[in-house]
Amino acid sequence: MRMSADLRDLFLYEAFLYYNPLLLVAFMIWLWGVNLWVFAQSSVNYAKVFDLAQTHLSHREIWRCATWLTLIVPTSMTAYLYLYSHGEVSLAAFQPVLLYAILLMILFSPFDIFYISSRFYFLRTVCRIILPLQAITFPDFFLADIFTSMSKVFSDLERSVCRMVNRQVATIAWFEADSICGSHSIAIPLVLVFPYLCRFFQCLRQYKDTKEKTCLLNTLKYSTAVPVIFLSALKYHVFPEQWINFYRPLWLISSVINSLYSFYWDIKRDWDLSILTRIFMFKNPSIWTNLLYGQNWVFYWVLGSNLVLRCTWTYKLSAHLRHNYLTVFTIAALEILRRWQWVFFRVENEWNKMTAKQNLEMSSNMPSEGDRLLDSSDHTV
Repeated sequence: MRMSADLRDLFLYEAFLYYNPLLLVAFMIWLWGVNLWVFAQSSVNYAKVFDLAQTHLSHREIWRCATWLTLIVPTSMTAYLYLYSHGEVSLAAFQPVLLYAILLMILFSPFDIFYISSRFYFLRTVCRIILPLQAITFPDFFLADIFTSMSKVFSDLERSVCRMVNRQVATIAWFEADSICGSHSIAIPLVLVFPYLCRFFQCLRQYKDTKEKTCLLNTLKYSTAVPVIFLSALKYHVFPEQWINFYRPLWLISSVINSLYSFYWDIKRDWDLSILTRIFMFKNPSIWTNLLYGQNWVFYWVLGSNLVLRCTWTYKLSAHLRHNYLTVFTIAALEILRRWQWVFFRVENEWNKMTAKQNLEMSSNMPSEGDRLLDSSDHTV
């Protein structure tokens, strides 16, 4: 209350920076639990799709993890705000550092606690995403696709860790935009583009292994995000006239290309639109089956919302549009929602491919009617 309006806004922005990425991670975990619940109710065997062990986490265990994260992140944020506003600056600065340290220790703990098999499965998959030195599996590129939707989360995590390492938490040292942890840092576009580069190299690896031309087209899709990110970052490193007259039009063109190409790929390659709502045909019919299965409005909603959110996602990728942190947070949350509905149809499409392949192999191995007659030793003439 004693702060000026501008200083208070910067103070809240800093507090928001440390905690908003973790809130978005918690939001993503909640939605992943919903995905698993729907898969469990339908005929989609997600455990087989992801090649999971028998001890894989159920949706209830996923929700339990999300509950703990949803509780401890706001608690730490409340402690930070309370201590800072009461003059305990050093104790306030310790709160986000302690929270990040605890979460990292839990994630990398070698002890048989907190679902060790699932944690290590996740970490192994992340390693394969960063270093695609082996054949790309469905879990590899599936998780990498989810990471592209969380590039803003990774960018904010990098900004937070930068300020913690440089002891700038709860200080004014980072107010200067051109400082090492400032808003004009080159690290921001580098972190934003990293998930797209991972998918880019995954697609090249898939092409090397399969020689399928669609892998190169997919590579092109991820490469269209690169100019969107770096042209936006150029605003802080060129003269204003250059930005307005040359770089901003290029940024707009690249944004439109990236949004439309990504939308086309979703509906043409990632999903099977002929069976768009089949996943909602639950084993035990419920109100959700009546509401969603075979309904045309689901078809139009998925297409319309995916197109709109693909376009608004460009806002988040553009560093020069990230001043209003509440707006960017909302758009990042909406992108996570878009990815959540994408998961339903992408996993179902993969399951349908697997079952179709199995059925084809079974039919090819079955003897024909004529072969069965010839092989029979019981017939008489």
